[in-house]
Amino acid sequence: MKDLNIVIVGGAMGFGALIAEMAVEAGARGVGIIDIADATDALAPARARGLKTAQTLCDIRTAPACQAAFDRIVAELGRVDTLVNCAAIYPRKPTLGVTDEEWDASNAINIKGTYHMMVAAIAHMRTLDPVAHVRGRIVNITSVDAFKAHPKNIHYAATKAAVVSLTKSVADYVAPDGILVNSVAPAGMATEKARQSGFLDELAKASPLGRGALPREIAEWVIMAGSPKNTYMTGENIIVSGGYIYA
Repeated sequence: MKDLNIVIVGGAMGFGALIAEMAVEAGARGVGIIDIADATDALAPARARGLKTAQTLCDIRTAPACQAAFDRIVAELGRVDTLVNCAAIYPRKPTLGVTDEEWDASNAINIKGTYHMMVAAIAHMRTLDPVAHVRGRIVNITSVDAFKAHPKNIHYAATKAAVVSLTKSVADYVAPDGILVNSVAPAGMATEKARQSGFLDELAKASPLGRGALPREIAEWVIMAGSPKNTYMTGENIIVSGGYIYA
């Protein structure tokens, strides 16, 4: 991430905040966070290092709100080289019991929010001068649930499958602009929340490696796809599942 400005949507806590932290470690020049509702100051470590920072709240369900939030970040950072779409909701419901309201909520945040942020980022990235033929990079967080039956959370899995498709289509559309669009699909991660819920044993049994992924092991691939190391890969969905599924 050396000398690049990165923005993480859904970056105020959890996996998104880890991506922000690792971007700083990888040499980012500036870090921005757009979050749905959490006002946690996740950028104190970046400011302590003297980096440019920007953080704002946004209802990502609507295009005008996304554009306004992105514009606020650009005004603070000056430019955005990499966008990571990490915001999503994960409500569990019975397979045949998902209501219209629950479908609408998942679609609005997981699909529409990702799309609206991509549109805002692309309009900005098209104005940037290319470096090694690249004007900007977008990384969407998907899930292995997009490729495997997930009856415990059917609407979440469906939205992540939609984001995989969205990634490929947008990547094809903006390739002539020198904007690279990819996604990263993790399997279960060994987070503190997973430990508290007793889910880690289930993760270990599901993985040929015998354990869930450390969050940093997934975030490394997000950083790679959004960094200057990636100059040619676009339209790809990178599955990081420890062998849970094979592409």
